[in-house]
Amino acid sequence: MNVRPWIAVTLLTLSCSSSHALDSVPKPEYRQRRVALAEKIKTGVAILFANEEPTLEYQDYRQDEDFYYLTGWNEPGAAMVVIPAAAAAPETPGTGGLGGRAAQPYREILFLPSRNPRTEKYTGPKMDAATPGAAATTGFDEVLPMTELPSVLNKLALADRTRMRNVWAEKNSAQTNALLGFVASTLALPSIDPAADLSQPLTELRAFKSHAEIELIRRASDASIAAQLAGMRAIKPGVRERTVAGIEIEKMMQEGCERPSYPPIVGSGPNSTTLHYSENFRTMQSGDLVVIDEAGEYSMYASDITRTMPVNGHFTARQREIYDLVLGAQRAAAAAFVAGKSKINDPEHKHPDSLDTVAFNYINEHGKDLHGQPLGQYMVHGIGHLVGIDVHDPWDYSKPLEKGMVFTIEPGIYLPEENIGVRIEDVVYVDANGKLVNLIANLPHEASEIESAMRK
Repeated sequence: MNVRPWIAVTLLTLSCSSSHALDSVPKPEYRQRRVALAEKIKTGVAILFANEEPTLEYQDYRQDEDFYYLTGWNEPGAAMVVIPAAAAAPETPGTGGLGGRAAQPYREILFLPSRNPRTEKYTGPKMDAATPGAAATTGFDEVLPMTELPSVLNKLALADRTRMRNVWAEKNSAQTNALLGFVASTLALPSIDPAADLSQPLTELRAFKSHAEIELIRRASDASIAAQLAGMRAIKPGVRERTVAGIEIEKMMQEGCERPSYPPIVGSGPNSTTLHYSENFRTMQSGDLVVIDEAGEYSMYASDITRTMPVNGHFTARQREIYDLVLGAQRAAAAAFVAGKSKINDPEHKHPDSLDTVAFNYINEHGKDLHGQPLGQYMVHGIGHLVGIDVHDPWDYSKPLEKGMVFTIEPGIYLPEENIGVRIEDVVYVDANGKLVNLIANLPHEASEIESAMRK
């Protein structure tokens, strides 16, 4: 046996695999997701493209979230097709074969671009369909060259013309529209347009997290907790907001995150009252509060944490009053949660079952502004959102929260007149018993705990 070629192939396979390696859910779980998608689209066909290379050279690449959810593939230039199984169907009389088809098995195909030796001098080795073990590495039943994608769809259209009237794709995808236009012109068919938006069934699938997904969010949260603690210890009068943001980014990446899950927010003094302040340019002063909304992403899964600290290490009486009020509202919302009933993201407090309403009522009943008015009017955003591959995972918030969902609880009060902004945000998930589990439990919550952490 000639050993050297075998070693070369093995090393290439390993290096190609590591080129996009992240901790991930098990490969069979990705396949289960594709099968679940096939069940939702029935006799249609799903087409999804990976994100393209960043426009700016050396810009960080991040995969399309839906594509990654279904594939675990983290490289540009790929595409995926899922073709649900279909029973045999007779021809529709008088339509020239329309509606007729032979029985078709379930198929899932990952299409990969061919390797480019010149480009790989810059990027390192890449995997393509010809790489030994590509199917086993990716977990797909079939892996084909990207150049074969039009041919596969042509054959599918010839075998089952009705299926091409039920194409599921990303809304307004230029790549999908170009591909379907090419197939239609090649076969002299009328124009083929996507019939349905893939985001609808994928929103339903992505909302319910597996144990493996929750573990990745837990790791993102643990790294983000370490980053928040590092930020707390760095806060002092005379320190720039941007400095603290950088310290937290460094720490979360040391702990294994590949990037922040959103642009960091470090708002001190008057900036603490701006919800998504992101300039981070101010120099912090004694007597300020500083709101730090900063967390990391671990293997494509996000965390989302906010804490509020006194810049000089000690809350004033009024600052502590507002802080304790926000913390009380967060705890009241968590205590009121009922799986299958409670809702979130109801900033106008229209729904009695929403956690927003619980927090709003708590704040309104327990605090006043400088003019003696209830403080509920200063809670100006929803109390939470789903978290997952996107820090704001999609969801239809008219529906209640269920077992397996991961979301934030983040009440806030913003008083520009007093230069006081307070927000406290944790990530929680709903366990199999319908109970909330706080993934940020190890980060200080009480005002006294915050002050103590800043002294360490």
